[in-house]
Amino acid sequence: MKTSIATVSISGNLREKLEAVARAGFDGIEIFEQDFIADAGTPREIGAMIRDHGLEITLFQPFRDFEGLTGDLRRRAFDRARHKFDIMAELEVDRILVCSSVHPEALGGIDRAADDFAELGDIAAGYGIFVGYEALAWGRHVNDHRDAWEIVRRADHDHVGLILDSFHTLARRIDPDTIRRIPADKILFVQLADAPMIEMDLLYWSRHFRNMPGEGDLPVTAFMRAVAATGYDGPISLEIFNDQFRGGRPDGLARDGYRSLVALMDDVRRLEPDIRVALPDIPARVHVEGVEFIEFATRGAEAEALERLLGSMGFTRQGQHVSKDVTLWQQGKARVILNCETTGFANSAFAMHGTTVCDIGLRVTSAADTTARAIALGATPFQQVIGPGELDIPAIRGVGGGVMHFIDAESGLADVWSLEFRQTGGADPVGAGLRAVDHVAETMNYDEMLSWSLFYTSIFDMARAPMVDVIDPDGLVRSQAIRATDGGTRITLNGAETHRTLAGGFLAESFGGAVQHVAFSCDDIFQTARSMAASGFRPLEMPRNYYRDLEARFALDAGKLAQMTALNILYDEDANGAFYQFYSRPFGGGFFFEIVQRVGAYDGYGAPNAPFRIAAQKRLMRPKGMPG
Repeated sequence: MKTSIATVSISGNLREKLEAVARAGFDGIEIFEQDFIADAGTPREIGAMIRDHGLEITLFQPFRDFEGLTGDLRRRAFDRARHKFDIMAELEVDRILVCSSVHPEALGGIDRAADDFAELGDIAAGYGIFVGYEALAWGRHVNDHRDAWEIVRRADHDHVGLILDSFHTLARRIDPDTIRRIPADKILFVQLADAPMIEMDLLYWSRHFRNMPGEGDLPVTAFMRAVAATGYDGPISLEIFNDQFRGGRPDGLARDGYRSLVALMDDVRRLEPDIRVALPDIPARVHVEGVEFIEFATRGAEAEALERLLGSMGFTRQGQHVSKDVTLWQQGKARVILNCETTGFANSAFAMHGTTVCDIGLRVTSAADTTARAIALGATPFQQVIGPGELDIPAIRGVGGGVMHFIDAESGLADVWSLEFRQTGGADPVGAGLRAVDHVAETMNYDEMLSWSLFYTSIFDMARAPMVDVIDPDGLVRSQAIRATDGGTRITLNGAETHRTLAGGFLAESFGGAVQHVAFSCDDIFQTARSMAASGFRPLEMPRNYYRDLEARFALDAGKLAQMTALNILYDEDANGAFYQFYSRPFGGGFFFEIVQRVGAYDGYGAPNAPFRIAAQKRLMRPKGMPG
């Protein structure tokens, strides 16, 4: 199968699009007529330019309002078709998309449409061109691929086939398994798009909200499994209409598109083992067992302040790197690394962002498989000079240009703590009762969220939760949780649309830093809060009005509520369980720590508390600099 993308799917002019598509690794493009018309080159020059990029023109589209017309309108439709065929001959493309008519004077009738396509097929055959018929979800008479297939079947012409589009089928909730009954040799072309599940006009939904497979809510995998089961082995192409993408970077959009196609077809290959998929053979999605470490780039007075804060949270200095100015702080399975090096990546990260989380270590089942899959899906590998006594731990670039390292047990990488660090603390750093990292919150511009959610869910065995709105006093922040299938690893993506929000201000203040807060889990949040307070920890103070509201909303024990008030612990509950949380005061450009306790099967993040937490944080925000 060849990978393809419609030029309408990404931003830029035709030449910028071609460069991005070629760099991303696609085999070909659908040339959207508007992109072709807007270019100054002749059809022959444009065709040659496309092939010079190593790309094939897989489809010319769209040809509209063809079938069902009468009289002069019908004659003009055939004249328009001949004109398009002439252009296609110069471009050297042999497939054209004809979408079902929306013309107000088009007549219905399967046989009438079949006769039109049989005649069009005769004309196309003279050019060596193949005509593909697609059912638009909002077509006047044909809006179902089953009706389009019946028209193609009755036309019975070697140069007329069916074009299938996942959006048009799935938006109308048509069972994709009906595709399995269509002969593969009559499927001319396949287009793919996902979309969020929104109840709205089909045409408007299609033109403004499509996204890459895996970024939306439609069952695109089931659709493609049905297509593959027919034996179809032609091009698989993305056709995306999205307002947000129109303002994005061509390279990033093309990379995401290729990543989505390869990940999708890898899923299809695993779910339909009898089919043949001519795409890279890559490892399966990798299970993430947990966050192995959080690494800060820091220095000087900021490093000293961060050390004091960690100490007040119960962390102890457990190790000193054998060759670098890097220290390991730990309690339970929660590891925090402070990197004060004046060379290398951490130094660059500090120079750009100030004290910042520059590296996240994930504990995975196989570091080698994780890296291989990530690179096959377009992730950027990360390497720097390996110093004395250091292990070569595989890594890729992550959100905000940060680094993500992968550690497993079977390859010996999990021995990094005993091999690279001299022990300086006790053997069992219990501290204040923090057990592990519960979740990492990454902040980004809102228009990056789809890309990074696809990054995580295509590489790792992780799934997206529904997006939620977080109310900031100065705007709206969109938040989406990504979690491992067993719930053991959680990452939240927070999209800011204005610098006036806390998230947007963090991006501006840190010059694009990604990780805004890290949450640690504990078993008894009341004991942990008291222990940390005794060590000098200063929590984020919550207003008493918050606790009066809790008293009205939940049936909380009066004694417990009094403790929560005294310790500034926030609370939420749902049908599955309860959630306790409290926060450090913000430092730097707005970074903070969170302590959480999950009770029962509570799977959220205390979203109802976010507006009150943000308001409290904003009351304390001051110019960049670590607290003393």
